[in-house]
Amino acid sequence: MSKRPKIRHLAIITRDPEKLAKFYGEVFEMEVLHRSETGAVYMTDGYMNVALLRQKMQDTPNGLNHFGWEIEDTAAMGEKLNQFGIPAPTTRPANRPYAEHRAMDVDGNLFDLSEHGFNRVEYKADRDERAPKKKEMATT
Repeated sequence: MSKRPKIRHLAIITRDPEKLAKFYGEVFEMEVLHRSETGAVYMTDGYMNVALLRQKMQDTPNGLNHFGWEIEDTAAMGEKLNQFGIPAPTTRPANRPYAEHRAMDVDGNLFDLSEHGFNRVEYKADRDERAPKKKEMATT
């Protein structure tokens, strides 16, 4: 029996990620997991991860941008999405430390999909390096 997918990640667009991180750190005792070169700050309460993303364009509103699901099998999730006429999840850029894939719901709301979760920084290169080991372990 597979585990039910869990929402583990919210992304918020903000003009000042550091100011918002200070707020969430002091008010809700969230801890910083990672600071990216783009100025984004990733925080956690130990259960839920919040990405505070720097607003890149003036016409992009502040606020909730997307959410993220921790799942067991991206291919199986893609099949479920296809049943609703939704395209298969797309691969996220290699420089994204958390989610491997992005998809949308039937209303166009964006969400991330991650098999490794949102509380550990792991880039595509890390996953690629580990992939042959997983395959070797499965054949032994």
